[in-house]
Amino acid sequence: MESFESQISQGIGRPVHGSINPAELRRLGLDPAQVIDFSASISPIGPPSGLWEALSKIDLTTYPDPECLELREALSSHLGVGLEHILVGNGTTEIIHLLTRAYLPTPQNNASNTALLMNPTYGEYIGACRLVGASIFNLKAQYSAGFHWDIPEAQAHITAQQPGLVFVCNPNNPTGVYLTEADIISLSDAVGQPGGLLVLDEAYINFVDSPWNSQSLLERGNVVLLRSMTKDYALTGLRLGYALAAEPIITRLAAFQPDWSVNSLAQAAGLVALADADYLPRARSEVKQSKEFLTERLTSLGFPVLPSSANFLLVQVGNGSIIRDKLLQQGLVVRDCTSFGIADCIRIGIRCLPDCERLVAAMEEML
Repeated sequence: MESFESQISQGIGRPVHGSINPAELRRLGLDPAQVIDFSASISPIGPPSGLWEALSKIDLTTYPDPECLELREALSSHLGVGLEHILVGNGTTEIIHLLTRAYLPTPQNNASNTALLMNPTYGEYIGACRLVGASIFNLKAQYSAGFHWDIPEAQAHITAQQPGLVFVCNPNNPTGVYLTEADIISLSDAVGQPGGLLVLDEAYINFVDSPWNSQSLLERGNVVLLRSMTKDYALTGLRLGYALAAEPIITRLAAFQPDWSVNSLAQAAGLVALADADYLPRARSEVKQSKEFLTERLTSLGFPVLPSSANFLLVQVGNGSIIRDKLLQQGLVVRDCTSFGIADCIRIGIRCLPDCERLVAAMEEML
């Protein structure tokens, strides 16, 4: 287990994320408009139609609704979940930080200020936990096991450590592993004993071909579901996500959320997105086509590709940092997975087919 003192000695720092780094492009003399970003895993078909028209009608002299009432009403209708079970955030990352602030410094019930993380996974979990001084227990999955965790082992650690929060990204970033309903119920059962919370981050759930319905888990009272409209609808520059949970959890999180953290443009964009019923099926279709192409072609080039349920692929390339740098020189940005503890891999976000064809051509040229 990692103590706060050891975290400080290592340097807390900020988690590493994907996306284009403007300062890096300047150093390399690259035009941002000519660079294709495979490092961010968002919808490949761009924002919903009608978005810009809706944004142009927003009065920027008026404060946003701090409770996001209209968007929560639309989500309630869309999901069949009561308003009291919904919290909208400035992306799911804000809600992750609200969770650690609300549930780790002051232990709840019999739970400790320990967090259990299922690694390798999204770096913001450990970043948020470190900022509140929580102890961290890491349960690691191995490449040799396809990055599937040992669920009975996880249950045993949860029972022994009694963590305040257990973070599970499903499907997982960066591996694309998608746990079954039985696996998640087993973890929820273990978390339920000490009184902690299971945080099920479903940022990529809308790109899964046949997902199981996780909303029934809300009845357990110890599960928080996180969803990302940023990724679902390519709203990266606006930042939008939400949490679903039992009413007492939502009330507690809202008490820690700054007013107006979700701006008016993001709230309007969310309404436009939810009104476009055909958007997500079209995005999934595009992802499926491009993912099949990349898997086939990269495998044929000798790069092992891990099966993924999400809109990205984890690819073994020998040295992720070197491959990233070589691709960047050709105007292609992929995610070096060293920060995940997988230095021999890159993560490739799924884009439209022509972009994927250009990436494959560049990797062929490197060989």
